[in-house]
Amino acid sequence: MKVWIDKFRMRRLSFTFAILGTLSAGILLGSVMAHGVDGKESKVDSSDAKPLQIPNPVNLSTTFTQIAKAVGPAVVNINTISIPKSALTQRFHGNMQNPNGGQDGNSPDAQGPDGQDGQGQGQGPGQGQGPGSGQGSMQDFFNHFFGFGGPQGPQGEAPDGGEREALGSGFIVDPRGYIITNNHVIDKADKIYVKLTTDPEGDQGHVATLVGTDKATDIAVLKITVDHPLPTVKLGNSAATQIGDWVLAVGSPFGLNQTVTAGIISSENRSIEPGMSGEFQHFIQTDAAINPGNSGGPLVNMDGQVIGVNTAIFTQSAGNEGIGFAMPADTVISVYNQLIGPEHKVVRGSIGIMFQASQYMSSAVGRVYGFKNGVLVTSVQPGWSAANAGIKPGDIVTSIDGRQVKDGDDLIADIASRKPGSKITLGYIRNGKHETANVTVADREAMLAALNNSSRPGSSNGPQQSGQGKLGLGVTNVPPEMASKANIQGGVLVRSIRPGSFADGLRLAPGMVIVQVNRQPVANVNQFQDLASKLKSGDDVVFLVVDPQHPELGNSYVGGTLP
Repeated sequence: MKVWIDKFRMRRLSFTFAILGTLSAGILLGSVMAHGVDGKESKVDSSDAKPLQIPNPVNLSTTFTQIAKAVGPAVVNINTISIPKSALTQRFHGNMQNPNGGQDGNSPDAQGPDGQDGQGQGQGPGQGQGPGSGQGSMQDFFNHFFGFGGPQGPQGEAPDGGEREALGSGFIVDPRGYIITNNHVIDKADKIYVKLTTDPEGDQGHVATLVGTDKATDIAVLKITVDHPLPTVKLGNSAATQIGDWVLAVGSPFGLNQTVTAGIISSENRSIEPGMSGEFQHFIQTDAAINPGNSGGPLVNMDGQVIGVNTAIFTQSAGNEGIGFAMPADTVISVYNQLIGPEHKVVRGSIGIMFQASQYMSSAVGRVYGFKNGVLVTSVQPGWSAANAGIKPGDIVTSIDGRQVKDGDDLIADIASRKPGSKITLGYIRNGKHETANVTVADREAMLAALNNSSRPGSSNGPQQSGQGKLGLGVTNVPPEMASKANIQGGVLVRSIRPGSFADGLRLAPGMVIVQVNRQPVANVNQFQDLASKLKSGDDVVFLVVDPQHPELGNSYVGGTLP
């Protein structure tokens, strides 16, 4: 998925340097010859030339210089090594082909809207009108810093399916060796190394342990073991930032260590991925030059405080185009504090509703439904918090515990920050009348798992279903027209893959059909659930799958060991 450095680009860069060097030599040669006579060097009396001297140093230190010196020692290089699942699959089960080329089907960048898990609360239809929507979605517009191709293939995968290497940045926040970076820097890595500024040249660095990750915000926490306290950064309050503030981006673009670039904050609260997948991603936008390899590095204000983690760029060339995005420090601190906790995961609240974002609603909607401010509920998940409290589609949520709700983002942020089991008073409008309801906040992760088991054709409703929750797969019966066209007998259609689940680590993608589980034929969803419910931790699970869009490629086997 990732590469140490774009070798092809570096070869081109070296070639450019070679050309420039040749031109310089030619110019110099021409200059010498011009002073010659009949091809002989002319004699010039230079006794009156005064030798040049190196002047005494002048202290031109600026705030930029001071910040770079202060922050630099706490910024680290992160490199990872991973063996693509395709190599393992080919070795043991045969190669699962990707007819479209490009990324694995289970890559977050490769999944389309059908590949997203249902959210316990989130934005509903009409989200695809913003940047990054349409065919290819975010992959067409926003590339993670290792998302360019190059000679090693997409995401840094070697053409022969061998090991992949990736390079990123991070920064130390605890002298005992705790480091913050991006989840996509270390995602699916088999080995993680952290190189400090004090490590010798050529040294691979310290072996790092993964403390925890949060895919929703693309944040990861690493730990290295050292025998001395490490330098750390200062964390700032990102809510205090303003458009126009100067910032520095520090990291290792293209493997060039300790690179510092300057720019300003060009926008705030920027959502770059519409819909449910971008619920918790509201970025600081900056024009500070950031490139592949900066990912996970700090964005620093003029007080030397880290106010963001460089996460994504807008690019059409896989390089800097003056639009970069950093996850705000306030969000990062909250995620970090949960990841270093005993469970090493982020727990978020949810109430089980879907809503339509106000920016995608016309003023006519507000007039018809009788509201100016609030969140219009588009659907309510049966059997969960909001439904149990009597909330219905068409209700307009206006307040939480008496505080006015600004918009959908405000609603999500408030409820997600609540502990599962806590109580809230939800204010809403129904048929022009103001009402209130007491709602118990549920665990968002548990709700996501339940949504994979419910509201699917051919499956039983209710959050108590198991099997699919173990695997992280949302499936439905294969539509008759698809089965007929692809000549598929039975099977279940993969509708969604839960991030971080067992299925997320396999070469599966929404739209594929599972026809066998551990050599047992699967006729429908009920049979799939029955087989899945018998699986337990430590069991090997092998799926026989077919791509109905390309049945000519035949069946393939994908599998792994259930954690």
